[in-house]
Amino acid sequence: MTTILQINSAARSQGANSTTLANEAVAQLVAKNPGAKVVVRDLLADGVPHLDEAVIGAFFTPEDQRSDEQKAIIARSDELIAEIQSADTIVFGVPLYNFQVPTQLKAYFDWIARARVTFRYREDGTVEGLIQGKKVIVAFARGGNYKDTPADSQTPYIKTILGFLGMTDVTFIYAEGLARGPESAAAAFAGAREAIAAL
Repeated sequence: MTTILQINSAARSQGANSTTLANEAVAQLVAKNPGAKVVVRDLLADGVPHLDEAVIGAFFTPEDQRSDEQKAIIARSDELIAEIQSADTIVFGVPLYNFQVPTQLKAYFDWIARARVTFRYREDGTVEGLIQGKKVIVAFARGGNYKDTPADSQTPYIKTILGFLGMTDVTFIYAEGLARGPESAAAAFAGAREAIAAL
């Protein structure tokens, strides 16, 4: 059975454009894979804390030396990693906030990027990502137009972090100019939906 993991990162629980696009992408994938299992991870409702001393300490403490608090942190990280490892396709809904990804999405990546668990350093110093064999779709929703400009810091960041973890089969879908009036928004959604239909 195909498993699709949808990760919503918007700071709005209702009406987020990025979530709308992610929902539509998942619906398209399910239509092409009847019976697919869909798992939704809402980082606003069920996210993880930002990195702090306790989290860093847990990640770098040997397993046999961890406190109960550290064991709980590792268990939470392990849960997120197992979830993404078990998925065949991952769909991210990503809005643009102040030229970057939402902080809850950055925190998510921080909790799943663990040495010797989701990536490892080879003897020659290169990195091998250990979350492999996944198809990833990233649906961006943006008020302005930033694609292929120096102001687009999201695309290279997400491409880099996913590649670092072993996920290199990534499709980016853009809905831009959503805050530039009804005609611009309609055109943006039409373009995004055309890309979704081609998945």
